[in-house]
Amino acid sequence: MNIISRRKVIKSIALGGAAILYSPKILFPATPRVKDRLGVALVGLGYYSTDLLAPALQQTKECYLAGIVTGTPSKAEAWKQKYNIPDKNIYNYQTFDQIANNPDIDVVYVVLPPSMHREYVIRAANAGKHVWCEKPMAMSVQECRDMIDACNKNKRSLAIGYRLQHEPNTMQYRDIVKQHQLGKVKKVNAAAGYRDNRTNHWKQIKAMGGGVMYDMGVYAIQGARLGTGMEPLSIISAKTSTTRPEIYKDGLDETAVAVLEFPGGVLADIKTSFGENINFLDITCEKGSINMAPYSAYNGLKGKSPLGEIYHPYEVPWQQARQMDDDAKSIKAGKPMMVPGEEGLRDIRIVEAVHKSANTGSAVKL
Repeated sequence: MNIISRRKVIKSIALGGAAILYSPKILFPATPRVKDRLGVALVGLGYYSTDLLAPALQQTKECYLAGIVTGTPSKAEAWKQKYNIPDKNIYNYQTFDQIANNPDIDVVYVVLPPSMHREYVIRAANAGKHVWCEKPMAMSVQECRDMIDACNKNKRSLAIGYRLQHEPNTMQYRDIVKQHQLGKVKKVNAAAGYRDNRTNHWKQIKAMGGGVMYDMGVYAIQGARLGTGMEPLSIISAKTSTTRPEIYKDGLDETAVAVLEFPGGVLADIKTSFGENINFLDITCEKGSINMAPYSAYNGLKGKSPLGEIYHPYEVPWQQARQMDDDAKSIKAGKPMMVPGEEGLRDIRIVEAVHKSANTGSAVKL
């Protein structure tokens, strides 16, 4: 090789090295591509997952059913066949933590009895997954705090499954309240319940989170809080009862009533029951009333006010699909959840206060 050709080779190597050194991809590494749709794993395949969440995940645009966690092999096989779920995305409660190594799953949706929420939310967060958790959030305020702390520690999002805060009829009456379109709220009356004739479901087992206040009571509390647009200051009075002590035993509440005091002397009467079909929300304002009935059903929500009818009919997407798409969008955009863990904690604090007031016969400050 002569001197000229050697110089050409050295020059070309040098230029090539510079090109690599100053390549835009090297200087500015590409940020990880956000998935078009987030993979969701449902934990617990009871009625709500089977009849509502899984079908809703066939309607969602921002997320999809990627995996399941179940302790029942026959359910695992049935879901595998129905939804074409790969074997590697099917877990039981012993193998659950291995979900950390599965990039298909971005979100773990905990749909278990309330007594199990804390454990599986924390395990999911520790596995590096975002978490959605069904209501009621947990059995106690402390459990709620533990769940929030675990998600914060792992820098994962936590959302509570309050589907109603994502649906248009609820949004409309909340806007009327927030914007004082009918003046200030003077009082609220909220009732949510149905007759539950089961005897051995978790809702009838105290240790699993049973009792009406934890389940339907949360809807009545939400009605009072969203209906006033404020947070309560105290429980003025409360009473729990049962007409079926053979089912609702060990102090378990079949029916509960309470009076909540809000800022400005605004009162909210709430009632919830597993013995009666009730579903309405009345918001009395200075310039008229908002009357929603039903206000917390899965569909058919409607209401009226002096401003006109409140009725946004919809068949698809279901409330649950709207909820999951909203939450998936927030995760992908790195934004706060519409209904974060703190919202679930607020309701459990009120549940605890209602029980304390009912047990002591005294008012309880919040």
